[in-house]
Amino acid sequence: MNPQIRTTSYSSTLASPAVRRPSVNSRLSFAVSNAEQGEHNNGQNTAAQHQIEEEIAKIKRYEDFTTIDWVQDAAREQQRRKSRRKRQAGLYDRGQFDWRERIRESYEAAQGWIVVTIIGAAIGMNAAFLNIITEWLADIKLGYCKTGFYLNENFCCWGEDNGCADWHRWTGLEPINYFIYILFAIAFAFTSATLVRSYAPYAAGSGISEIKCIIAGFVMKGFLGFWTLLIKSIALPLAIGSGLSVGKEGPSVHYAVCTGNVISRLFTKYRRNASKTREILSACAAAGVAVAFGSPIGGVLFSLEEMSSYFPLKTMWRSYFCALVATAVLAAMNPFRTGQLVMFQVKYDRSWHFFEVLFFIIIGIFGGLYGAFVIKWNLRVQAFRKKYLSNYAILEATLLAAGTAIVCYPNAFLRIDMTESMEILFLECEGDEDYHGLCDSDHRFRNVVSLILATLIRMFFVIISYGCKVPAGIFVPSMAIGASFGRTVGIIVQAIHDANPTSSFFASCEPDVPCITPGTYAFLGAAAALSGIMHITVSVVVIMFELTGALTYILPTMIVVGVTKAVSELFGSGGIADRMIWFSGFPYLDNKEEHNFGVPVSAAMITDVVSIPSTGLTLKVVERLLSKDSYQGFPIVDDENSKILIGYIGRTELRYAVERAKRERSLSPLAKCTFASSSGGSAASRIHESVYPTPSSATAEDMDYASSSATTVDFTPFVDTTPLSVHPGLPLETVMELFRKIGPRVILIEHRGRLTGLVTVKDCLKYQFKAEAAEHGDRDREVLGQEQEGQERVWELMKTAAGWVSNKVTGLSGGRIRLRDSWEGDRNNINNNNSNERGRILDGTEIELDDDNEGLELESRDGGDGSSRRI
Repeated sequence: MNPQIRTTSYSSTLASPAVRRPSVNSRLSFAVSNAEQGEHNNGQNTAAQHQIEEEIAKIKRYEDFTTIDWVQDAAREQQRRKSRRKRQAGLYDRGQFDWRERIRESYEAAQGWIVVTIIGAAIGMNAAFLNIITEWLADIKLGYCKTGFYLNENFCCWGEDNGCADWHRWTGLEPINYFIYILFAIAFAFTSATLVRSYAPYAAGSGISEIKCIIAGFVMKGFLGFWTLLIKSIALPLAIGSGLSVGKEGPSVHYAVCTGNVISRLFTKYRRNASKTREILSACAAAGVAVAFGSPIGGVLFSLEEMSSYFPLKTMWRSYFCALVATAVLAAMNPFRTGQLVMFQVKYDRSWHFFEVLFFIIIGIFGGLYGAFVIKWNLRVQAFRKKYLSNYAILEATLLAAGTAIVCYPNAFLRIDMTESMEILFLECEGDEDYHGLCDSDHRFRNVVSLILATLIRMFFVIISYGCKVPAGIFVPSMAIGASFGRTVGIIVQAIHDANPTSSFFASCEPDVPCITPGTYAFLGAAAALSGIMHITVSVVVIMFELTGALTYILPTMIVVGVTKAVSELFGSGGIADRMIWFSGFPYLDNKEEHNFGVPVSAAMITDVVSIPSTGLTLKVVERLLSKDSYQGFPIVDDENSKILIGYIGRTELRYAVERAKRERSLSPLAKCTFASSSGGSAASRIHESVYPTPSSATAEDMDYASSSATTVDFTPFVDTTPLSVHPGLPLETVMELFRKIGPRVILIEHRGRLTGLVTVKDCLKYQFKAEAAEHGDRDREVLGQEQEGQERVWELMKTAAGWVSNKVTGLSGGRIRLRDSWEGDRNNINNNNSNERGRILDGTEIELDDDNEGLELESRDGGDGSSRRI
């Protein structure tokens, strides 16, 4: 495919964009080199160094919703290390490397481990407090402890298996207890949603999808900030305590990574380098899973398998250490006072039989079908929520909590907290503990019916609840669904064995020893559902092993997870976190996907590129280019006719250079700008001096700014003369691998030295979506039309119900309360974007619809042809 090449020069007419925040990127090498220059000259340029550092601190390194240039960050880190080695060598030569310098260097070398230790301890303490608070909020809906109101039921009745006299229900009348249960659920959900909506919109949801993109290099300012950490830590127990079918294990990854980001930014080494911060964030993700499941090794494997696209050996070791510290602190705080790290941690001492493999396969099939079903319908609910319910976040969460409480209270397995229900379902039938007659053979039919209803009802509420604007995870709800289904299978198999104990099918069972352990089926069901919803395998097996400590059940777990994975792949690749990335439009190249487009990169590249000639451009035109918000940088060409590629200059470097030049001297708007040096020298020396100016070159540049005439400005030192460029005939799959492995923000396309276009991650993904749409075009359009019709019918039904309730409230209050005015007024402001927006990719071309909800509701500003021209 050879599209027509249209390369626009600096004089191209650009559409005026909407007002937005200043656009910045990462190439600050000249200023950084000047700052390091001050250290080498023993204080001679201290004032200049301090001034430049202050100027750099005033501008942000990366703009929101853009991607990090890992190539430039890696080069900056190498330059920092080189500068430090030179400084050490100079101190050795002058005999000034004393004990203070040795301490400073030791601290520099150990800084990474110090940061990881502090972060791990903070994550462990936060997890312990959240566990205690969550359990108390979940139990306070049912009753209170007479000996201490602050105690949950487990602590109040310590040592008792089936409750105690100190734990008191709110009243002796069950209908009133039912009403109080609903009121607490509504109050908790309302408070949680209000906190999120008012103070930290990014605290909503699980956060795993966004963290995967952030670790891969996508910038979302505020998503890992202090306010997000604080509000998520407060609102998460409230959301779980409200009884919503959401879990805290997924959000635990988010608050753990927030903790790591907040603490690491206190250290200069990580505050100024995104590539170093990525190592810390990967380690924090591992620690978050570790404290959620009491599984440090499983957490590391989860970070490797699901979270990180870049996971070197050093990162693995630090992730292991961070998870170790976090779980050690959690174990030391012992929030459950049982020595266990999580409530549903159990031990199995019985073995399994080979005839049970048949039932294990059934459980594995259920896990795959469950994951495919929930992912499909949850995405449809998310589309409906985005289209119609974006203005009703608090009301939606409150009504969901009320509906969940009303429906779930009558069911004994849905009434209690999900982690507590898993603890009950996992247990073997031994001892005095027997919740709801679960181990009583006379109550098998009743329990099977209750468990099947619990599975179906919980599945429905997970579909409609996951994604609402409260902290919400899907790990534990899925595990609870799998556990209830698995326990159902276990009870049925146990009943079959009891009815036919002499059958040859059960010949391997030993006499006078329980042959079937229904709790192990619940345990395997939880593993199957978790694997089915997330499409992860190895980490699930390790997590479940660390939960039970039973080596004998590793093989059944591997069988179940393997079957689940095989069934899941029949319905599409990628778990719910990957599908949410696609749904949200984040520019993320999944390293799990394999593509075979069979086209060159020219099929996906942008040809309408604004380039800058090396000479002849006036300062006025440069400033006009900077005033446009459609570009993150500009290729430098020899001249307008030849289009010979010389280099690339980022928007930040160009703006910084212009402002610095205007501060140094008075410049005319007609001053000529130079972007390429006419001096000779080796290519290597020119490359190094242009990207990282040496002390002598930087001094010469300062002199040039001070002494040259007002008609010439030299921007050569700010130009990257070694941008990543490829041939237009290179396969698109290879270019996508370059983005995955190297991580540049932009790749220039040149043919025989001439600039022909450029390509970004967004362009690759847009071509991928177009190719998939072309392959399934008619069928997808038909399905999309049916979805939209279904959404309209549901919305009309909801409006009718809301109108009926509004009229009733107005009538009962004598007209003093008019709910219709408020909800109809909000309805007029609904953003009725169609479902095709799911194919759009965010990369900085978006503006915010609501300043109070930074970054949550976005609107594309692509051109009319659907192709972004932003670099």
